[in-house]
Amino acid sequence: MSQPFTTSISETGIAEVIFNQPPVNAFNSAGWLSIAAELNALSDNDQVKAIIIAAEGRGFCAGVDIKELAANPAMITRVNKGNYDTFKAIHRNRKPVIVAVHGFVLGGGIGISGAADIVVASECATFAVPEVDRGAMGGGAHLQRLFPVQKVRYMYFTGEAIDAQEAYRLGSIERVVPREQLLDTAREIAEKVAAKSPRMIELAKEALNGIEDGNLEDKYRWEQGFTQEAYADPDSQEAKQAFVEKRDAKF
Repeated sequence: MSQPFTTSISETGIAEVIFNQPPVNAFNSAGWLSIAAELNALSDNDQVKAIIIAAEGRGFCAGVDIKELAANPAMITRVNKGNYDTFKAIHRNRKPVIVAVHGFVLGGGIGISGAADIVVASECATFAVPEVDRGAMGGGAHLQRLFPVQKVRYMYFTGEAIDAQEAYRLGSIERVVPREQLLDTAREIAEKVAAKSPRMIELAKEALNGIEDGNLEDKYRWEQGFTQEAYADPDSQEAKQAFVEKRDAKF
């Protein structure tokens, strides 16, 4: 099976990981694990000075492949590991990670953005966590790294999205630009970082991670316990099945 992304490294040490998993960049368990492995490899690559994550297609990332979980709910353990490993590979990466988002940023896309160091967005970007509507949990820790507590709870409980301008107003987005300028904007920021001492940037990232309120990975692991509990509930299977069948769930 082909990788759901492509990777390139520029002469100045900018690595670009571009998602390309039609139709909506939703990844199955194998896809998530491969993304984590790629990001860890880039972390250990001394040629790399900064990493950009972006995407082709209609939106940045729609999260996990619900069809895989609807067909086999037991896969949630492997999906959980893929999500956990990917978000950790970004947050704990030795290199700064810049995420450039467009269109929909959902579920695992929130995890990627919330784990990143810097986020830039196109004017068309929207952010949401439809987990409750899919019979799942998770993503709250990373969403709360982006947005204030009560905004997080409103988004989580309602499933409603906020747009890029609102995200910028709340202080989580570095820049909002037209779609055609998105990747160039991310590259501009990455080049500024790459011009610095790699060792000083590595130390700075480790120091900044260490002064954050709580441990992001531990918070997400706590959430994943509730994801397992949710998937054991009949309402979760009904929610997933209704999504796959494109109908309203019946609870």
